[in-house]
Amino acid sequence: MATVSKEMSIREVLELDKGTAKIMMGFGLHCLGCPHATSESLEEAGMVHGIDVDELIRQLNEHLAG
Repeated sequence: MATVSKEMSIREVLELDKGTAKIMMGFGLHCLGCPHATSESLEEAGMVHGIDVDELIRQLNEHLAG
């Protein structure tokens, strides 16, 4: 089973499971297809968008665990 970490990019998370898009968008990360999504880590995106990255990571991993 894959595990999401703060160091992963949005693109890397989407490549694990496209269903993660809904979770990220729910946190205000609507830039899933923008150029920053390929290089910006979840932690960096969280700082820019003012979101609780720990909660985002928790929900993403919960989703991946099925």
